[in-house]
Amino acid sequence: MLPRTTLSLLFTLATAQFLHGRDNAATLWSTKVQPIFDVNCVKCHGPLDQKSGLELDTAQAALKGSEDGPVIVPGKPEESALWQNLEAKADPHMPPKKQLSETERAVVHEWIAALTAEATAPAKPHPERHFESIPQAIDTLIDEGWKDRHVQPAPAADDRTWCRRVYLDLAGRIPTQAEADEFLKAPADSKRPALVEKLLASSEYAVHMRELWDVFLMGRGKRDNGETRRKNAGWWDFLETAFRTNRPWNETVHAIITGRADKPENKGSPWFLYERKNDYQHIAEAIAPIVYGTKIDCAQCHDHPLAREIKQGHYWGLVTAFNRSKNIEGTSAVAESAVGGYPNFTNLKKESQPAVVMLLTGHTLAETWPAGDQKETDGDDKYVDAKAKVRVPKYSRREAFADAATTDNPLLARAFVNRMWATLLGRGIVNPADEMNGRNAPSHPELLDWLAKDFALHQYDTRRVVRGIVLSRVYGLQPSDATPPEAFAGSLERPLTAEQIARSWRVAAGLPPTDDTLRHAVVMALPDVLPKAYNATFQQAQFLSDAPALAALVQPANDNAAAKLAALPDAAARVRQAFLDVYGRTPDDEETAHAVAFLNGRGDKTVEASRDLLWALMTSGEFLTMP
Repeated sequence: MLPRTTLSLLFTLATAQFLHGRDNAATLWSTKVQPIFDVNCVKCHGPLDQKSGLELDTAQAALKGSEDGPVIVPGKPEESALWQNLEAKADPHMPPKKQLSETERAVVHEWIAALTAEATAPAKPHPERHFESIPQAIDTLIDEGWKDRHVQPAPAADDRTWCRRVYLDLAGRIPTQAEADEFLKAPADSKRPALVEKLLASSEYAVHMRELWDVFLMGRGKRDNGETRRKNAGWWDFLETAFRTNRPWNETVHAIITGRADKPENKGSPWFLYERKNDYQHIAEAIAPIVYGTKIDCAQCHDHPLAREIKQGHYWGLVTAFNRSKNIEGTSAVAESAVGGYPNFTNLKKESQPAVVMLLTGHTLAETWPAGDQKETDGDDKYVDAKAKVRVPKYSRREAFADAATTDNPLLARAFVNRMWATLLGRGIVNPADEMNGRNAPSHPELLDWLAKDFALHQYDTRRVVRGIVLSRVYGLQPSDATPPEAFAGSLERPLTAEQIARSWRVAAGLPPTDDTLRHAVVMALPDVLPKAYNATFQQAQFLSDAPALAALVQPANDNAAAKLAALPDAAARVRQAFLDVYGRTPDDEETAHAVAFLNGRGDKTVEASRDLLWALMTSGEFLTMP
């Protein structure tokens, strides 16, 4: 019998030959060709420089050719100048002073061969369709994507697996055995929607969403006191309140940008600005993925070298939106001046330009800048209340930007739904989730458009988005290694966050889920949240193999899981119960045999053996990843 890896490879090769037209060429471009060109070609043939009139940063630009004519003959690599110039002895040779590897050249050859007339034709805009619900839209459009890609989706996960998955995603922990049993016994036709509504209404949901969005918005605190300051400043309460009350997302973002604790629900919102200590570039770089869905850092010194739509003026305009702000020491408030803050930026041609507030949508804030050497004077008449401790200017640049970014900005909705899709399914419709720009095409453009429009039409209802995704068919699939990840034809592997791990360890140990000391210890050891590529470190492995915080959980005491295991009559019973406690399932025959042999091999050290079995299960890959 062939090894599993060999079978997977044969399946991949067998299905590849049935891919054709736009999908195959587009996938090859985005996943293989574009990264090669980015490294080797775009510096001279891209947005910043177009030697010989040739641009290779997009497939469409490459197909246009150079000033000498086409460089690609679709479907015929050997007749294409682009391919010919990659030969070792070509003249001219590309890239200059470097030779692509045979593997890289083979990728380019495969892409050109896949370019048919259908694949190179301009994409037709899809007609707007009506769906009764988010799950219907997702299920219909994802299913169409499977058919287009000739992909067979994985089977549906069973109820036990789905229950564990949705508890982790919405409550931030695994279910207790009692909770899982209650779900399994519920009426089949309503059990899933009922559980989702229960979890969305829970305080655990608000806490878990706050944990995620605290990191998305602020990053992990670099010092131990970082999260303490956020908590004491009311930032955590601000985010939790937003998710607990299902506050419209555009209102939440507006409050973050304006940074004023002017009403109870905005208390704590200034901390987004305050923590960045008057570093306006840092503020701009942090807010861009939220309001635009993409980073803009690469446009600091010049127009974005890869994403054509992101200009240097967008970067510095966003900096200007915040450069009248100043922290008020001894508080967590951020003041704003009514005057000043008229910077210029210099491009690579040494040309100086005013950094007006210009959004990626094309909207520019209407603001009159002083001419020449004209100087502005500040005065009480320029503020709403001149005697207020934190004065608000009558014209607030921050507020004007907040209005523009949250009322007439379709990118705001797209950014949120794409980020939540990535959070709940392991990968964005646009991937990476914080680089939603012209460089990264959506895997399902119609679905992203529909979800974003639906989100805005329903007053930026965050729970509606989450509910719709987790009740869709795609969310409930089993894992699959035989399909491309962008097809969403199977559950993608997702490492749990530190907070999910800490609470789930407590539940598996038979204890209440919340313990701040344990949570903090795990966060310090495992800080990543939705990493682009997960790579375990030696320090993380060391923590999992010798964590005092975990050792205390698996030490038999009172009526915890370890004590109950040790009291069971035989090894087989202890193994079965350990798997139920930790994985929420019973072991298969092979797992039972190995685990029983381990316990029996420890002789009469029943307590120590039970403890070690729990430790092994609770630090395993199955436990530390989404089921």
